[in-house]
Amino acid sequence: MPPGERMTRLVQKVSSGRAFARLAPHVVPALDRAVHRLTRGRVLPSARMLPGVVLTARGAKSGLPRRTPLACMPEEGGGWILVGSNFGRPGHPAWTANLLKHPDAEISWQGRDIRVRARLLEGPERDRAWSAVVAFWPPYERYQARVDRRIRLFRLEPASGPEG
Repeated sequence: MPPGERMTRLVQKVSSGRAFARLAPHVVPALDRAVHRLTRGRVLPSARMLPGVVLTARGAKSGLPRRTPLACMPEEGGGWILVGSNFGRPGHPAWTANLLKHPDAEISWQGRDIRVRARLLEGPERDRAWSAVVAFWPPYERYQARVDRRIRLFRLEPASGPEG
């Protein structure tokens, strides 16, 4: 097995554990936000293992902009799938409520700011996307097994218009 594949499997195993679920939400986003800001959007540390975006969406309650670094699954044709796994913890992450209420958002992707529109996936479309994200990052399946809620999946598509 090539060294890169061994490292990926190790990270997948570690990230599937309950200890990671307790620690990561406090460390990973803060580190991502700080480094992303310092490098003016060029570097997102967690994207070393999984592609990542920084989502800016209006808060569901406050209406204020909220910046959240997230792993994503890029899709052919320019879209992205976001997985509301919350590291396999019980509640839905806050950013999912923000997108449900305010689907027009912006992402920072590979150093570019892109206006997007988010859509919660349901039914067969969600089932197909879920199969794809589990194949892309197997720990998502373990996260789902640990929680009673159904993990939310969102498709982000570039907003149409002169700036989209």
